[in-house]
Amino acid sequence: MNQAELKILDYIHTHFSCRFLDAVMPIITKFGDGGIFWIAAAVLFIIFKKTRKTGISMGAALLIGLIIGNLILKNAVARIRPYDLNPAILPDMLIKPLSDFSFPSGHTLASFEAAVVLLIRDRRFGIPAIVLAVLIAFSRLYLYVHYPTDVLAGAVLGTFIAFFACKAVDLCYKKISDKNNSQ
Repeated sequence: MNQAELKILDYIHTHFSCRFLDAVMPIITKFGDGGIFWIAAAVLFIIFKKTRKTGISMGAALLIGLIIGNLILKNAVARIRPYDLNPAILPDMLIKPLSDFSFPSGHTLASFEAAVVLLIRDRRFGIPAIVLAVLIAFSRLYLYVHYPTDVLAGAVLGTFIAFFACKAVDLCYKKISDKNNSQ
């Protein structure tokens, strides 16, 4: 599997590489670093009562994803990064090599968790967020730091976590509402 995936990465590296993308992709990938952009967005949504439920859903999804993806799956699967199998790429890397494991892509996971929550709660924010999430996911391939299945797993898992977080927050809101109405 790794060899087939390396061929895909090599194809991207050979056929898509250009000065423009070499400049833009490291910037795009920064939006996913540590989930900070998405965490900041969640906090911003929490501040305003009108969007608080969205922010809480995003925060819940990001926390669940951190636990499942970064703390459990990355260490359980312990998949080495593509550049470790193809060290010839190292001189061409546009970002510093990473020290953690590859599966799943944490950038993609967090991006899809947050973007899908936004899509569920408010399409005005959700559609641009999905576009950014897809760009972040592609940047991880372009930068040769993840295999395609790492990115796919991050997107799929992030989507499921987003739906779960929204349902869980909806249930909590309903219980609180029911409790307040019964008093």
